[in-house]
Amino acid sequence: MQTIKEYLTNDHRKCDEVFAQMEAKAGEALSDAKELTAAFVEDMEKHFQMEERVMFLEFETKTGMTQGPTAMMRQEHMQMRGLMSQLIEAIDADNKDKFFGLTETLMILLQQHNMKEEQMLYPMAQQHLSTESNRIINMMDSLVVE
Repeated sequence: MQTIKEYLTNDHRKCDEVFAQMEAKAGEALSDAKELTAAFVEDMEKHFQMEERVMFLEFETKTGMTQGPTAMMRQEHMQMRGLMSQLIEAIDADNKDKFFGLTETLMILLQQHNMKEEQMLYPMAQQHLSTESNRIINMMDSLVVE
């Protein structure tokens, strides 16, 4: 049985792998990275929605904490969504400098964000939601991205 923390941490790693592939491909030719960038954005959006639409809501319902760590994570998700849309724009404009400047910023934000989730929020969620882990993981797994 996988925990919520393990499930979401593993998903972070999958997104990180696609990010690394995207950067490597962009180093060869920016236009060649368009597909991988779209895949990265799609993977990240699914991850954000698994958290926002399932895990965060379950956590907030169980704990009553709606203005705590989940509110901060939602703000960071919005910030990263903005950067990811700018990545697509940089590719469309064939602006390598802008693309790599954005990936550098995004990488720093992702590392800090993931660390907060993995070291603080996910353990808190697991503590409060451990009896519901399977149900919550199944909900996240079957989520259709809007």
